[in-house]
Amino acid sequence: MRPARAFDLFGLFGSEPEPPPPSLSALPYTLRIVGTDDSDVLRALQDTSTLYRLRQEPPPDGEGLLRRAEADLAKLPDVLSGYGYYQGSVAVRIDGTPATGQAAAAVRAAEAWRNRGLVPVRIAIDLGPLYQLRRIVVRDPVGRAFPEDVLPGRITRVDADIPARSATVLAQEARIVDHFRAQGHPFAKAIRRDPVVDDSTHVMDVTFTIDPGPIAHLGPVSVSGAPGIDPATIRSFIYAEPGDPYSPQAVAAIRRSVARIEAIGGVRVREGTALDADGNLPLFVDVSERERNLVGVSARYSTVDGPGVRAYYANRNLFGGGETFRLDADIYYLGLGNDPFATQRKIAGIGTNGLGGRLSATYVQPALWGSRNDLLANAFVTREVQQSYLVDGGGASAAIRHRFSDTFSAQVGLDAQAGRSKDALGTVHYRLIGVPASVTYDSTDNLLDPTRGVRAIASLAVYPGAVSSPGIVVAKAQGSTYYALDEEARYILAGRIGFGSVSGAPLADIPDNFRFFAGGGGSVRGYPYRTLGPIGPYNLPIGGRSVLDASLEARIKVTDTIGVVPFFDAGTAFASAVPDFDEKIRKSVGIGLRYYTGIGPIRADLAFPLDPYKGGHVRPAVLYLSLGQAF
Repeated sequence: MRPARAFDLFGLFGSEPEPPPPSLSALPYTLRIVGTDDSDVLRALQDTSTLYRLRQEPPPDGEGLLRRAEADLAKLPDVLSGYGYYQGSVAVRIDGTPATGQAAAAVRAAEAWRNRGLVPVRIAIDLGPLYQLRRIVVRDPVGRAFPEDVLPGRITRVDADIPARSATVLAQEARIVDHFRAQGHPFAKAIRRDPVVDDSTHVMDVTFTIDPGPIAHLGPVSVSGAPGIDPATIRSFIYAEPGDPYSPQAVAAIRRSVARIEAIGGVRVREGTALDADGNLPLFVDVSERERNLVGVSARYSTVDGPGVRAYYANRNLFGGGETFRLDADIYYLGLGNDPFATQRKIAGIGTNGLGGRLSATYVQPALWGSRNDLLANAFVTREVQQSYLVDGGGASAAIRHRFSDTFSAQVGLDAQAGRSKDALGTVHYRLIGVPASVTYDSTDNLLDPTRGVRAIASLAVYPGAVSSPGIVVAKAQGSTYYALDEEARYILAGRIGFGSVSGAPLADIPDNFRFFAGGGGSVRGYPYRTLGPIGPYNLPIGGRSVLDASLEARIKVTDTIGVVPFFDAGTAFASAVPDFDEKIRKSVGIGLRYYTGIGPIRADLAFPLDPYKGGHVRPAVLYLSLGQAF
C-alpha cells in the first residue's frame, strides 16, 4: 500500500513529499527522527543528516543505505553538542536492526524490502542533560586579564540558565570583539577560544583570547562610483572629520547620511586594512546612482475623504549635483465619502461640488557650492475641500537649510501665500508674506519603524500684517521618542506630543488652512478627522488657534513579522492662542496589529473613543489601515 499523500495547497503548508516507490534497482526508505521536541534541534539534525537530505534519492543497495547511516552516526552527535547536549547520543536502526555493531544484519534487513516496500529507518536521539554556560574569562595575547575600565564585567557577565550552545558562545565572542571595536580598536579580533566542559556538574566555562589591536582615529575618506554626481555633493553629507575617534557607529553614520541623497542608490563604506602614517584608519565610500527619472501613480479611498488619485514625476539628479525636481498632482472627490457635514455645509453656504486637489512643484539643491547648505523651493496651487471649510489658494516659498550634522539641521526662508478661505464663520481673503524658520533633530534608527532615538521639529513663522490681512504668528512643535526595553527591540515604548499656536488675529480672520484641527489617524484616533476643537455656527468644526495632542504606544513583537500595539491618544484644538485646560481633552484607547515587511510595517489600528459628544458623529470604534507606524 502506498503511503497517504497529504493535501498541500501550492506547497504552502510544507507537507512531507511522498518517497519514491519501491523498485528492483533501488531501496527507497522512510525516515523517522525521534527523541526530541525541540524544533531548533530537530531542524539542525535534519539539515545535517545525510539520510534526511537524500531521502528522495534512494541508494542502490543496502550497503549504500548503511553508509548513509554511518555518516549520520559520525556527524549528528556534534549537532547535539552544538546545542548544549554534550552527553547526547544517536542510534540508527534499519528495520529495527542497529546500524552500529550489526552492519551485515542491517544490510540484509534493508535488502529484504527490495521491490516490496519502503525500508523503515529510525534515528533515535537521547539528548541527555542540557549543559549551562557558567563563566566567561577574557585574556589578552600574553595571558593577562583586561582591567575593568577596559572591559567592564557586564560585558562578560553570564545570566543564570543560559544553555552552553555553540551559537551562544560565538555570540558572546562577537559581543566582546564589538565592545573593543566600539572603544576605537578597528582591528580587534578573537585569537582563540578555549571551552572547558564539566560533565559532573553539566556546565561549561570559556576562555577567550582577544587581541584588541591599536586604537585608531578616522582617516581620509575616499569617494568612488556615481560619476554622474558631483563628488562635492556626496562629501557634504559626510560629517566625520579626519582625526575623529573611530567607532563602528561613526562608520554607520557615514553610510546613513550619504544614503539620504536621493540620487544615490547604494552606499558601501569600507574600512582600510591598515592604519596610515598618522595612525588613522582610511575609509572608502563606494556609491551607485539611481535612475534619474521617476514616475508614480497611486489611488486611494477613504470613508472620510472619498476617492483620490495622486501622480508625480521626479528627477533625482537634474543638473549633476544631486538636485531634485518633483511635480505632484493630487485630485480627490469628497462627495463619495462618508460626509456627515454635507447638509450643514450647504446650509452654511459653503458651496462646493466636492472636487478638490493640489498641484505643486518642489526643487531641492543640496550642498550649495559644496557646503552643508541646501536650497529648498516650492510652489503650489490648491483647492482644499474639507468637511467644514473650503480654501482656494496658492503660494511659493524658498529656504536655506543648514545641516549641522546627520541628526540636526535648521532652516530659514520666505513664504508667500494668497487665497480665499470659507467656513461657517464667513469668508477670509488673505495675502500673507512671512519668514518661517525651523529646527529639526532626528536620532532615530529607522524612518518607518523607529526603535530607538528622538525626533523633534520646532518652527516659527511670522507673517506681518498687510492692507487686506492682519498679521499672524504661527508656532509649531512636535516631538516623539522611542525606547527599546530589550536588545532585540521586541518591546518598545513610543511617545509623541504635538503643539501648535497661531496668534495676532481673531479666529474669524485667520484662514482655515492656518488654523489647527485635531482628530483622526495622525492625531487622536477614534474621532472623525479634523473635528475636535471649537464648534461654530451650524454645528460645524471651525478649528482653533492652538492645539495639543499626545500619544503613547507599547509596540510588542509577538513573532518576527507580527506585532501588537496597545495605544492611548489624547488631545483637542482650542479657541485660544494657547491651550486652555479648562476645555475638554478628548481621549481614546485602542489596539493595533502590525505586519512587518522589508519596507516597513503594515498598520491596522482599532480605536475606541472615550469621550463621545452629541453632534460629533463619533462612532463606537474606528479602524485605520496604513503603512508605517502611527508616528
